[in-house]
Amino acid sequence: MIKPIYLYGAPVLREKAVEADLSKQEEIKALVQDLKDTLARADGCGLAAPQIGVSQRVVIVDGDVVSDTYDYLKGFRRTLINPVIVQESKEQNTYSEGCLSIPGIYCDVTRPKVITVEYYDEDFIKHSEVFDNFAARMIQHELSHLDGDLFTDHAAPIRRKMISGKLQNIQKGKVHPHYNSKLK
Repeated sequence: MIKPIYLYGAPVLREKAVEADLSKQEEIKALVQDLKDTLARADGCGLAAPQIGVSQRVVIVDGDVVSDTYDYLKGFRRTLINPVIVQESKEQNTYSEGCLSIPGIYCDVTRPKVITVEYYDEDFIKHSEVFDNFAARMIQHELSHLDGDLFTDHAAPIRRKMISGKLQNIQKGKVHPHYNSKLK
């Protein structure tokens, strides 16, 4: 089911999400389907459960949306339940990031280039997988949501100052994304 995406200023976006209870598989599968439906409607490349108002450690990523730019992401899709980054490279890279919860704002963010993540997939099979480049970027961005962390928190101080008015406008409801959204 398509859910509204919570926008900047919604308290759920700043909460540390709780682990999903793996014994409640039907509930988790329903949440994953809601995330997929909502992401497809919003036309983004990733979505975390807190962004649809559910404070659980579940995210999805879909590289098809960016495969015109990053052809190696064609067909790249992952559902990560209770993900944990267990290793990250010292080497970093910088990309311009955006977010469905912060429409119309983009900032350069530096993150590790390569990460190893342990997670359960939507069939509740445990994985340990290495991701690099933009795949690692998408996953790190979504995992940050699980800790109440937004990409704008990592922008350069001068950039944060430049976007502060736009962020305030989002909080006041002065933004109208093409997808269903919610402030609180």
